[in-house]
Amino acid sequence: MQENAFRISGTLIKGGDVIVSSNVLASFLKENLEDLKSKGLYNVIDPLESSNGPVIKIAGQELINLSSNNYLGLATDPRLKEAATAAIQKYGVGAGAVRTINGTLELHVKLEEKLAAFKHTQAAIAYQSGFNCNMAAISAVMDKDDAILSDELNHASIIDGCRLSRAKIIGFKHSDMADLRAKAQQAKESGLYKKIMVITDGVFSMDGDIAKLPEMVAIAEEYDLITYVDDAHGSGVLGQGAGTVKHFGLSDKIDFQIGTLSKALGVIGGYVAGKKDLIDWLKVRSRPFLFSTALPPGDVAACIMAIDILTNSTELQNRLWENGNTLKKGLKALGFNIGSSQTPITPCIIGEEKQTQAFSKRLYAKGVYAKAIVFPTVPKGTGRVRNMPTAAHTPEMLERALAIYAEVGKEMGILS
Repeated sequence: MQENAFRISGTLIKGGDVIVSSNVLASFLKENLEDLKSKGLYNVIDPLESSNGPVIKIAGQELINLSSNNYLGLATDPRLKEAATAAIQKYGVGAGAVRTINGTLELHVKLEEKLAAFKHTQAAIAYQSGFNCNMAAISAVMDKDDAILSDELNHASIIDGCRLSRAKIIGFKHSDMADLRAKAQQAKESGLYKKIMVITDGVFSMDGDIAKLPEMVAIAEEYDLITYVDDAHGSGVLGQGAGTVKHFGLSDKIDFQIGTLSKALGVIGGYVAGKKDLIDWLKVRSRPFLFSTALPPGDVAACIMAIDILTNSTELQNRLWENGNTLKKGLKALGFNIGSSQTPITPCIIGEEKQTQAFSKRLYAKGVYAKAIVFPTVPKGTGRVRNMPTAAHTPEMLERALAIYAEVGKEMGILS
């Protein structure tokens, strides 16, 4: 475009003359947004007027909250708030820079030491989010000469991290160890790749099932695979809080343990735990660590407090599992399809997208907040509301939620 030309609302203005041009972006957005809405795939974001606890307030209405990943209720725990406030008073509200320049605080070092001990590894590195972890760690180790064996239901951040690495991505059927073995053998015998990684979620967030890590490790040892587990939904929930890897007693067998600080720990951020050489490499080669300002001190202090709480007691985990079992038993008894979850995550599978959206809206109207999860988060035709009871829910809250589920299910003909 020439120096004396500019655009206003999609119209090209040049030298005082108006030259009409098509607004391709506006047409693209309008057409595709309308298409999503017509198929029940458009999701409305609701602003909360309260903290993200077991009961929330939206547009003046109080609702039993079954949509949060605040598994242990720590997001509103007074001990974390107190620790965060004290850190802000001492260190301020921001780290000030990327950590390699001037942004590493003594708190960051302490958090990483706590994380390594918590995950039973030699070292750990903290990032600004769990998503950043997968973007950072995979691409720092894997490249175009390598291959990645990836479970077909892995989280979007794993998929994006694999793509960023430029490695050959070889999907295997969800938790199908025979398919993983066949793909590993084929990749190894091809001689095409310098390194081969197998990567999986520890707990799959939409169905609540647990990865078959013992079988995966056996295959990895047979074919010399790098092992990578994203335990975002397992940390704080399994293995006395330490996660899926600890649950199976495999802390010395997994090369990369990835986790988030924003779910069970209730704050924000993510981490990679593993051998010291791996963490040293990530600190000099992972781009989100090198080019993004470090976690704020208040958040870091709150994370440290959360780890201390989980290390010293299993009370919150026990309560989480009790509430999860109560909700599962109740929904199943009513006749809902809750899949085959092995964790407190409790999907209520409706199927068709529009009906799923309508079901969620009826729950909302009667006092339960359980968001519809539809394509592309889950495959088409498998729409569900994902229920996440937390340690902070009371028996009375869950009893009321189940009564509302029964009422809405009968109204919509989902239950007989």
